[in-house]
Amino acid sequence: MPIMNYTTTVKPEKTAAAIQDLLRKAGARSVLSEYMDDGRLDYIAFRVDSSHGTIFFKLPAKIDGVHKAMKNDTGIPKSKCNSQQAERVAWRIVKDWVECQLALVESNQAELEQVFLQYAQAPDGRTLYEHFIEKGLPLLTHSA
Repeated sequence: MPIMNYTTTVKPEKTAAAIQDLLRKAGARSVLSEYMDDGRLDYIAFRVDSSHGTIFFKLPAKIDGVHKAMKNDTGIPKSKCNSQQAERVAWRIVKDWVECQLALVESNQAELEQVFLQYAQAPDGRTLYEHFIEKGLPLLTHSA
């Protein structure tokens, strides 16, 4: 089965607006789109005021990874395997993922902070996941 959304024609800016609207409706106090030097959307950042304090999150789309996956997917025509299409696909996948995460929150199966935790930003701007990759997380280390 080909990668999801590989046929999308929706521009990243329109998808970003949809993501921003989803986050706003879920209680985000601010939402920001950050762009790369070449004008492509890099990530969407948002802030949530929770019972644990104010938490900042950073949602990226890994366009290069999607492009590589599309090129390796024999179910996707080569005409669709370009960086512009990969950018559209990457952001649609992020939007779909955000919708699924927020469905868990809306149905009281999880807290917003819980489903986005890996994207929570530390004061240095890096995400919790990026810190984990660099330094590990002793709390999760089990001895045999």
